[in-house]
Amino acid sequence: MVDWTLITLFIPTFFLVSITPGMCMTLAMTLGMTIGLRRTFAMMWGEVIGVAAIALAAIVGVAAVMLKYPDIFSVVKYVGGAYLAWLGIQMWRSKGKMAIDLDNPKEASMSGLELAWQGFMTAIANPKGWAFMVVLLPKFLNTELPVTWQIIAIITVIVVCEFFCMTLYAGGGKTLRYFLEKKGNVQMMNRIAGSLMVAVGIWLAMS
Repeated sequence: MVDWTLITLFIPTFFLVSITPGMCMTLAMTLGMTIGLRRTFAMMWGEVIGVAAIALAAIVGVAAVMLKYPDIFSVVKYVGGAYLAWLGIQMWRSKGKMAIDLDNPKEASMSGLELAWQGFMTAIANPKGWAFMVVLLPKFLNTELPVTWQIIAIITVIVVCEFFCMTLYAGGGKTLRYFLEKKGNVQMMNRIAGSLMVAVGIWLAMS
């Protein structure tokens, strides 16, 4: 059984998380510019597998902690929220790996397998992904219902949102680059994304 009210709330919440510029979306955008949407799909499959793995680890691990040690989960919630806010400040300042940087595009001359592996490793190494999953997902779990089907529903939403958002970034790569190359637009995008991340970090910590 699934709590469809929570899943319905989770869809727009995670879409906002997913659409926010970060390591994976920037990778999709730069590859879309250089090798085209069709070849970028290989990277996307690797990325969504990585994100699904993170989500599964977060749900299983955090659910166990939440049930047995609620005080520890409260600490994790505050630390995770603070970390997201710190990442947002770094993005606002156009610093750190999360910020968009058109001067250092990813290597594009790769095989399909190499692209998939790059997508997987980018997802696994993405601090935003881990922080969001650990802090965000427990809020959408109903501990009074069986966890298995809830996990399947949540991961399905995550995979669909991630793939859709990366397709938008990769498909609009050339247009986005034209927009971002104009003076000040990269900084503006980083500040918008950073502000959103700070807001979400505060919301997660205080809710």
